[in-house]
Amino acid sequence: MTDLADGEGVSDRITVDSAGTGGWHTGDEPDPRSIAMARRHGIDISRQRARQVTRADFEAFDLILAMDENNLANLLQLSPEKHRHKIHLFMDYAVGHRENVPDPYYGAEDGFLDVYNMLLAGCRSLLEKMELDRAS
Repeated sequence: MTDLADGEGVSDRITVDSAGTGGWHTGDEPDPRSIAMARRHGIDISRQRARQVTRADFEAFDLILAMDENNLANLLQLSPEKHRHKIHLFMDYAVGHRENVPDPYYGAEDGFLDVYNMLLAGCRSLLEKMELDRAS
């Protein structure tokens, strides 16, 4: 998303971050297969490190997107009630159909390409939606 926002010249207007609902990978770098997939598409994610969602995130961000129903439920449970309106399922919010982004970690290499393509389509749609919302 950061790469697309930079390309569209809107990175000064949005903050992109990533965090998990569980803390078991805190401080870890992305899966080497994710790094390789991103690199194949000209994106360097090697310096990213995993972190866990904090209560401060619900205050700090205008929009919080979950990759799947399980994380959506966890976010809704963690969030103070006054911030629950900010939390959505990524593909539902971005492209309008309720679909989980699968975790490719336990699957074959082609799962990483499938997830990359889903995220790319979703992020493009999300940026377009944000620009339309800003224009109206």
